[in-house]
Amino acid sequence: MTGSGEDWLSDGLDIEGVECGLWVSGVDYIAGWRGAREAADRLNRALLGAGFELSQVRAVASTDESGRGVVRVAGRLDAVDRLSGLLEGIAGGDGGAA
Repeated sequence: MTGSGEDWLSDGLDIEGVECGLWVSGVDYIAGWRGAREAADRLNRALLGAGFELSQVRAVASTDESGRGVVRVAGRLDAVDRLSGLLEGIAGGDGGAA
């Protein structure tokens, strides 16, 4: 996912230090991160398509301690509230309960 330059991932959002930890020797973090990056890119494209700015809310690729891909959503409160409202509307306002 490309943005407005080299620093697009951190433009306006303080996402450093989220779940930072030591890497374990022998764990393939790169494979997990690649999968997470693809999923984060898809979600970021969907966010852009829904009218969000990536400087306000974005998906961020990461891995957990065992090397599995993880995607985190990082955003400013107003943008996350707007995203929550959009998702609640899709879920029919029932919180997704079936």
